Amino acid sequence: MKVAIVTDIHHGKPSHTKRGDTAMDQMAQFEEWVRGEKPDIVIDLGDRINDKDAATDRVLMSDVNDAFSSFNVPVHNISGNHDRYHLSVTENAEIMGQPMMSEVIDTGSWQIFLWRAETKITWSETHRGFDLPEADYLWLAHQIAAAEKPTLVLSHVPVSGHSQIGNYYFQENQDLSTYPQNFRVRQALSLTRVPIVWLSGHVHRNTVTQIDGIFHLTQQSLTESFTTGGEPAGAWAALELASEVSWTVKGLDPLACILPLHTKRWVPPLQPFSHGRPQQR
Repeated sequence: MKVAIVTDIHHGKPSHTKRGDTAMDQMAQFEEWVRGEKPDIVIDLGDRINDKDAATDRVLMSDVNDAFSSFNVPVHNISGNHDRYHLSVTENAEIMGQPMMSEVIDTGSWQIFLWRAETKITWSETHRGFDLPEADYLWLAHQIAAAEKPTLVLSHVPVSGHSQIGNYYFQENQDLSTYPQNFRVRQALSLTRVPIVWLSGHVHRNTVTQIDGIFHLTQQSLTESFTTGGEPAGAWAALELASEVSWTVKGLDPLACILPLHTKRWVPPLQPFSHGRPQQR
């Protein structure tokens, strides 16, 4: 099973280091690559636009949908925080022509969870950042508990809680890089005994983090430039699901790795050393 992944397209005017002005050209190159590589499906992990206002966002989102409509393989979309700033889940679904509810794709030997959890960021005096709705958590927890085959989880927001040191956007804004409930999600994952790989976008950087025997990946944005000297990264990836997982990110910020599949979970961490040096055991 070969899955093509693109994320954080950010079509629109440039913003900080996001080269949204190049998004449609990059999408044309991605389509050409897809036609040559012939993946089974294409999945977009969200942040299709650089948001401005509702009217502009509808036009930008429609541009991206038009680009995807010319692809010759099935395309599945997940919404990101920029897609949700001025547009509702329903509006995203209408423009992209598909439901924006979480779903399971059964490939035979693997299953793919499209976890379309809420990605709208709240900015208020009492809270800034994401907030994971209980319904979204429960959908994932129930699906994970019932999993009987290797599982790929795809989302916009990562749940690894990994370090953001060096990240242009998130080094000083770690709280905006994940859900505050990320630990609870990882607890649900720890109850499974099937191999799990989790791939997200959002943080505009290629990373590999292993927690509890589960690989958490984040993929570079199509148009990000903070790691590429001002030029758009042109990042998209091929993810091959078999007895191991091969992840190959293309573009100016490439990465390639092969991930073994694990079913065993780790020993839970020690409690804080609050009373001096722990006894040797």
